[in-house]
Amino acid sequence: MLSTTGLPQGAVPKLERPGPLRDRVYEALLELITTRALQPGQHLVESELAGHLGVSRQPVREALQRLNTDGWVDLRPAQGAFVHEPTEAEADQLLTVRTLLEAEAARLAAANAGAASIAALEELCAEGERAVAADDVDGAVAMNARLHAKIMELAGNTVLAELAAQVDRRVRWYYTPVARQRGKQSWIEHRALIAAIADRDEQRATEIMRAHTEHTRKMYHEREK
Repeated sequence: MLSTTGLPQGAVPKLERPGPLRDRVYEALLELITTRALQPGQHLVESELAGHLGVSRQPVREALQRLNTDGWVDLRPAQGAFVHEPTEAEADQLLTVRTLLEAEAARLAAANAGAASIAALEELCAEGERAVAADDVDGAVAMNARLHAKIMELAGNTVLAELAAQVDRRVRWYYTPVARQRGKQSWIEHRALIAAIADRDEQRATEIMRAHTEHTRKMYHEREK
């Protein structure tokens, strides 16, 4: 059984101020989970987490209860708290919904994006390519999230963006285990997508994004476990 002891150097985020302590602890633990510094199935010991974060056990307990409600942590009677282990069905459902949202975002971005927006996408893509070249998986995952968020922003649909935000962190959680396998190919697909958006080709942008997100979904199910 894994405990929280031995988190990677620098993995524990600083608790930002101001804001209620329980909220800051929640965000810190959620970041550790989504980046997989805390692995699925890992035992979460309140006292150890409190020590890592430099807080008392009470806000950690409150944060774990909230994380349980939100589906990130499983609280088991007489055993304690454990990072949730996503099932294949859960991953499939989420990544399928993501495909629908992202494909529509790509279509709208192609209809709306101007030159400055295209330049911003190209810079994000370049940063992601540099992360892949440096074998910086965490950096590549973060840049992937930023690029997709930028496309969602360019879509200009507030409701679509709110729905995407609800699944974004969980998508990062599922994407991390396959980021190295997706590697350079993912960013080749991003380049093709940006070209379609720049050409204002809504149909091609939709098709490329749908294929792009489907590749990630397929690879998640075929990942090395």
